[in-house]
Amino acid sequence: MTTISQNVSQINQNILEASAFNNFPEKVTLVAVSKGHSFDKIIEAFDAGIINFGENYLQEALNKKLHLENFAIQWHFLGPIQSNKCKLIAENFDWVHSVDRLKVMKLLNDLRPSSATPLNICIQINSSGEDTKSGIAIDDAQSHLIDLISALKELPKLKLRGIMSIPSNTEDREKVIDEFKSMHVLYAKLKNQIDTVDTLSMGMSNDFKPAIEHGSNLVRIGTAIFGARAIKTQGDDN
Repeated sequence: MTTISQNVSQINQNILEASAFNNFPEKVTLVAVSKGHSFDKIIEAFDAGIINFGENYLQEALNKKLHLENFAIQWHFLGPIQSNKCKLIAENFDWVHSVDRLKVMKLLNDLRPSSATPLNICIQINSSGEDTKSGIAIDDAQSHLIDLISALKELPKLKLRGIMSIPSNTEDREKVIDEFKSMHVLYAKLKNQIDTVDTLSMGMSNDFKPAIEHGSNLVRIGTAIFGARAIKTQGDDN
């Protein structure tokens, strides 16, 4: 059985190899999806060089953040956002990857402490068209993004960093790659319009290499780092 440190080393090597495949100059950020995993495992991953950790469930995340407050961790919220959770999300996270509507953007902005740095956000795009996934439908993304970008002018406590997607849950590799390509086209257009945009968040444990090969510069990996989750949770964003 490999250790978390060995897993991180192997993933970093895979990231380098996948990055060499494409012509994109951007460095790839590794976010360790730590939902369902213990404090000790998070500390192991931190000691292996990871500083970005992603969580899907608010109460679990807040407990970890409190327990690990002495570690210089960047916390990423990855799960669906309910309006009544926006205050705690705005107060406790450095990044939110799952923004998909204006109401949530306004709440996150209004509830972000004035003393905090602007909250980094990614707009979630539903690249697969699956009803079970959140996000703006990719076919409608252009028009919706125009509206959200316009609104950001009045939301100074938010910083738009890019877009995020979860690909189809399928063995059809070509379908997944087509989704990655579509996301990169959308990202490139957005990056040309907004100075702060620098993040294409896509790729998980089972598909992060092709995601990077097709333009991702932030991958969200759980199982390949930590192994199977000890705490049973819902969702599959890893």
